[in-house]
Amino acid sequence: MPVSDADPLWDVDQVSAYLSIPKRTLYRWRTLGYGPRGKKVGRHLRYRASDVIAWFAELNDHLLDERWDR
Repeated sequence: MPVSDADPLWDVDQVSAYLSIPKRTLYRWRTLGYGPRGKKVGRHLRYRASDVIAWFAELNDHLLDERWDR
């Protein structure tokens, strides 16, 4: 998906709300190298909205349930 400078940046609260998951899960995924790609901006974590949406669209539902729903 092409990225433009107008692509909004989401913080952890917005990503967790979009994915309907706790922030703690998002942080855990990040330490495990899983989940949407995020970048540090100073000490703040930001995600491009298009990256989060693309990552979610590519998920296989059964793999997500088996691997992370514990």
